[in-house]
Amino acid sequence: MPSVLDQRPAPTVTGPRPASQRRRTRALALPEARWALAALVLFLIALPLKLLDAPVWVWAPLLTTTYLTGGWEPGWEGLKALKDKTLDVDLLMVVAALGAAAIGQVLDGALLIVIFATSGALEAVATARTADSVRGLLDLAPTTATRLLPDGGEETVAAEDLEVGDIILVRPGERVGADGQVLDGASDVDQATITGEPLPVAKQVGDEVFAGTVNGTGALRVRVERDPADSVIARIVKMVEEASETKAPTQLFIEKVEQGYSIGMVIATLAVFTVPLAFGSALQPALLRAMTFMIVASPCAVVLSTMPPLLSAIANAGRHGVLAKSAVVMERLGQVDAVALDKTGTLTEGTPRVTDIRPLPGTGLTDDTLLTLAAAAEHPSEHPLARAVVHAARERRLPLPEALDFVSVPGRGVSGTVDGHIIEVGSPVRVLPSPVEAVQEVVEGLEDAGRTAVLVLCDGVPAGVIGIADRLRPDAAATVAALSELTGRAPALLTGDNERAAKHLAEQVGITDVRAGLLPQDKVAAVRRWESEGCKVLVVGDGVNDAPALAAAHTGIAMGKAGSDLARETADAVVVRDELAAISSVASLSRAARRLVVQNLVVAGVFITALVTWDLIATLPLPLGVAGHEGSTVIVGLNGLRLLREAAWKTPRGGTARANAPADS
Repeated sequence: MPSVLDQRPAPTVTGPRPASQRRRTRALALPEARWALAALVLFLIALPLKLLDAPVWVWAPLLTTTYLTGGWEPGWEGLKALKDKTLDVDLLMVVAALGAAAIGQVLDGALLIVIFATSGALEAVATARTADSVRGLLDLAPTTATRLLPDGGEETVAAEDLEVGDIILVRPGERVGADGQVLDGASDVDQATITGEPLPVAKQVGDEVFAGTVNGTGALRVRVERDPADSVIARIVKMVEEASETKAPTQLFIEKVEQGYSIGMVIATLAVFTVPLAFGSALQPALLRAMTFMIVASPCAVVLSTMPPLLSAIANAGRHGVLAKSAVVMERLGQVDAVALDKTGTLTEGTPRVTDIRPLPGTGLTDDTLLTLAAAAEHPSEHPLARAVVHAARERRLPLPEALDFVSVPGRGVSGTVDGHIIEVGSPVRVLPSPVEAVQEVVEGLEDAGRTAVLVLCDGVPAGVIGIADRLRPDAAATVAALSELTGRAPALLTGDNERAAKHLAEQVGITDVRAGLLPQDKVAAVRRWESEGCKVLVVGDGVNDAPALAAAHTGIAMGKAGSDLARETADAVVVRDELAAISSVASLSRAARRLVVQNLVVAGVFITALVTWDLIATLPLPLGVAGHEGSTVIVGLNGLRLLREAAWKTPRGGTARANAPADS
């Protein structure tokens, strides 16, 4: 089946697109999904009628239409493959279904058709959604940029027409048009899409900025340092595409197995039919033996050996808030032996919160008073740290007086007049004219503990320090412990945040392998290095910057609530409710499913081997052959359904003592 990814146009840098216009393929927009749904509905209507011995004219047309709706596409593709002198399992399944119908086993054949049609539809939907998400990433980059001219004028140009060396003006609230270096101005830039950092980063002369990141309240003049086609955003798209293509060898291996099996089945069936004829057998007994062989050798039980355990595991995981995008994903989750976790939004909640309120000695301020002054001054600001301070004041139900003469200075902080006092809130380094020992002591203590320190001045005098941090998820430590036990090695931490914050968080959850300050390509390089050593890596992330690593990994899981659209669509599975502990649980469930698959394959193999041998050596009565075939199908089906039980979902225990500890934001 050709990949949707292979059919999309080459990536180009585009501008922001309203959410309503962003391209997202609907499942029923795909013909595979429509035909599979039609076949399933028809089969479900016909099934009770057939089992209740309704007249043939009632259920036969329904099952006939099931064959047509679910089987015409794989049959047609199989015929086209025959034209190219290849034979695949899809065509073999259609032939087996028709063979079953030819000797009266119409229901068996219809079930086989429905199973294969549904599987093909799920694959088509997953591939289309991945293509949508890759295209949607390009919406992060602006369509146009303001280029400054040598004579002091300015012009609006397409972002893709920018060249290295051009000077562009980035106004407050605009997206940066290209990767470059700040020549003039200061501002806070939200670059979570690139580095995953939860807070805007102060940018000044000499700092690097990335295309697609959002400028804050200051204006910046930026010199373009990279061609737009080589920007970090463009490279993320390219890496997602390349990582998706690296999965092709697995598909090629499967196709080789299908080819050999298909050819073997055709040769064996023809031999079972023609050899007796050559030795004088009558036509009807030879045909009956061949049809019996086709039925008992039919891989229905083999198909059901795999699907019920995996589909049951998918259903169980879905009840617990984990969406696995296909049965293949559920199987691959159980193969992982190394785990790489993102920090912000994955191990942490991704939302900064006030953790410490430290009035300075001699000020006479209480915690509530200091917080009230800071929150009143910060109230008009849209900065994430300001929102954290205001949120903390509201949680304490503190009344906030109005701040007059509000001023926000990018990279420094805010100021305003509150109850007749000039209140300044911002970075200790920026708002304090000269070092004060008492302030330095508190600030260093907070920063050593992994907090972001915010200084509050009252009429130019230090009044206190507020500590802000991004809190760990409640189940972070338990999840790390469970994953360590499951894979035999502790997870690694891959993050774009600074090393001190990353190591501080890692110590809290029991991670020793910390890789900090990483860009998206660095995360991909780490994943590929592990996989070159023979590891099957599970990557867990939430941001656009995690998407290449999610695609490059053996298996990727995205956080649902905090995760970006691209991360959710690129990942193989999504934790819908952001319950981190569900990651180890779904991996354990996958391993249980794989064990059941092996059990079922053994049962199916024994039945098929025994029945085929009987049919070849002696004369296997058709009713007994059908009974054996159906019996093996029922056994493996019921065995696979065991994973629907609540007891199959294993929730990790322990490690909760540190769950509420804060992490650096």
